[in-house]
Amino acid sequence: MSKADTPSNRLRMLWLVPPVALGIFALTSLVGSKPAPVKVKQAEVVHAVRTISVPQVNLRPMAEGYGVVQPAKVWSAVAQVSGRIIEMHPRLRDGEIIPEGTLLFRIDPVNTELALEQLKAQLLELEVQQQNTSELLEIEQRNLTLAQRESARLQELANKGTTSRSSADSAERSMLNSRSAVQNLRNTLALIPTQRRVIDAKVRQAQRDLENTRIEAPFNLRIANLTMETDQYVTTGQKLFEGDGVDRAEVIAQVAISSMAKLFTHHGKTAPNPLQMSEGLAEYADLHPVIQMDMGDHTAEWEAKFVRFTDRIDSETRTIGAVVAIDKPYKKIIPGQRPPLSKGMFVRVQLHGRVQPKQLIIPRTALRNGRVLSVDQEQRLKISELKVLYHQGEVSIIDPQSTIKAGEQLVVTDLIPAVAGMRLQPQPDTLLQQQLNAAGVTP
Repeated sequence: MSKADTPSNRLRMLWLVPPVALGIFALTSLVGSKPAPVKVKQAEVVHAVRTISVPQVNLRPMAEGYGVVQPAKVWSAVAQVSGRIIEMHPRLRDGEIIPEGTLLFRIDPVNTELALEQLKAQLLELEVQQQNTSELLEIEQRNLTLAQRESARLQELANKGTTSRSSADSAERSMLNSRSAVQNLRNTLALIPTQRRVIDAKVRQAQRDLENTRIEAPFNLRIANLTMETDQYVTTGQKLFEGDGVDRAEVIAQVAISSMAKLFTHHGKTAPNPLQMSEGLAEYADLHPVIQMDMGDHTAEWEAKFVRFTDRIDSETRTIGAVVAIDKPYKKIIPGQRPPLSKGMFVRVQLHGRVQPKQLIIPRTALRNGRVLSVDQEQRLKISELKVLYHQGEVSIIDPQSTIKAGEQLVVTDLIPAVAGMRLQPQPDTLLQQQLNAAGVTP
C-alpha cells in the first residue's frame, strides 16, 4: 500500500468536499438572483444658439465716398492794366472774408486817363475835320458846276471857230481838276465814320481800362495766395491773389462703381434723357447726399445737394467722382458741434438713394461662404444657400427668391461643426435684432 492511500490522507480529502460544495451553491444562488441587463438609450445633445428673426424692411440704399472740400467758385485777381498800386483794402489779407462789391485795390489811373483824353481830342478833331471837309465839298461842287459851264461854252465856241482849241482844252482841264477835288473830298468824308468808329472803340477800351484800375469783389470771397502790396508796380496779366467763393462749397467724393449700382436700380420711373442726365439724375435716383466729418468724440453732418458726376473713372481704384454741394456753409456753424466747411477739409460723403420697399436683410456676419444657418420647425439646424443682392455696411440684402423668408429664425452663432439636422436651443439676440431693424427707414 502506497503512502498516499493511507486512511489519514483519505480523511483529509473528505473534509475538503463540504466547503467546495458550499461555494458552488453560493455562486449559483448569486447568478440566479441577478436581474437581466437593461439597454440604456443615450440622450441627444442640444446646442444653445443665438438667433434673430429675418426682418423685411423698407431700405434706403447708400453709397459712400471720400473727398476734399473746395469752393464752388474760385476767382483769380489778374491785373488788366499796368500801373502802381495806390490803394488796398485794409483787410486784403490771406484768410479774410470780404463782401461782394467791396473795393479791393486801385491802380494809378493817370496813364489811362491821359490816353482817354487824347482819344476824346481826336474825336473832336475828327468832327472839325468833317465839318471843314463838308464846307470845302460844297465850295468845290459849286466850282465844278461853273467849270462845267465854262468848258461847255468854250467847247461850243471852238466848234464854231470863234475861239481857239487850246482855250477849250484849258477849260476842260480846269473842270476835271474840280471834279477830282470834289471826289477827294467825298472820299475823305466817307472815311470819317470809319475813323470815328475806330476812335470810339479805343475810347471804350480806355474807359474799360480806367474801370479796371478799380477792382471790386465779384462775390463774397475769401482771400488766398496774396502776392501784392501798396505802391507795388504791376503789369498787365500779372496774378495778384485768388478769391474763394464762400457762398457755396463742393466736394468731389470718389465713390466705388460697384456701390453706385444699387442707387440706380429700376424704380418704375423713366430714365432721364442722356442729354439731360445732369439735371434729371438726382430726381430719378432720389439722391440725398450727406457730408460727414469725424470730430473725434462725434460726427458733424451737413445736408448737401447732388450736382453732377465727373467726366472720368479712375482706372486704378475703379471709382467715379460724385460732386455734391452745400450752400452758405459759413452760416451753418454750430459752435462746438459743427465747424465751418472750409477748403481742404477731408470729409465722408454718403449718397442715399430711393427707398426700396420690402427688402430682406440679414447681418453680414451671418453669411458663411454664401450659406446661412437657420432653425426649422422641429428646432433643428437647416443650412440654406443664399443669393446676395448687395452689401451695405454690416447688413446684407438678399434676393427675395431665396429659400430664407421673412420671420425665419436665423442662427448668428458660429457652430463648429455645423451639421444639418442637429438639435438646437434658440436664444433670441435682442440687441442684434434691434440693430438690424434700425437699418430700415420709416415709410
